[in-house]
Amino acid sequence: MKISKILCVFTLAMLTSAAVNAQKFEKMDKSPMDRAYYPANAPKRAFAKSDAQKKQLEPQIRVTYSRPSKKGRDIFGGLLKFGEAWRVGANESTEILFINDVKIGDQKIKAGRYSIIIIPSENEWTLKLNTGLDGWGNFGYEPSKDILSVTAPITKSKKEIEHLSIALYEASENTVHLKIGWDTSIAEFPLTIK
Repeated sequence: MKISKILCVFTLAMLTSAAVNAQKFEKMDKSPMDRAYYPANAPKRAFAKSDAQKKQLEPQIRVTYSRPSKKGRDIFGGLLKFGEAWRVGANESTEILFINDVKIGDQKIKAGRYSIIIIPSENEWTLKLNTGLDGWGNFGYEPSKDILSVTAPITKSKKEIEHLSIALYEASENTVHLKIGWDTSIAEFPLTIK
């Protein structure tokens, strides 16, 4: 009888220990995940005062990415080699979601989710949309899954951009720019919303 009680207590202790260990949280990532929306206030649409305002704030484009820090490193041409694919961030591949069809350059892109790859050079960046999703960095990048390749010149920022930053803003009617900046480099890719 005593042995069965000891066995029960031991089993209960083991199960409790396993449950406690299962509740551990991962440490905070050094490159936190962030999102950029068009329109920018789309996540706050529930606070709009009228139905018309809520409709205007319905998300049309969303970019999910991790934000690495410069930390004094030489980024373009150093950490990120010219002519090599870059996942546009850290950790998981950066993804863009189009709620409706868009046009980039002369190419129509169907509504959906795509990964973004950038191939940087000294004076321009080539943006590629790829159908490969949920990858880690460039390890899952397959150029055969590219559905778009478009190039934009880079401009130099007077102020150093410490953390990779992505923004979506309306440059003109029906034209939204995907703006990506890090270190002192900025590139903008126009998207036509239908």
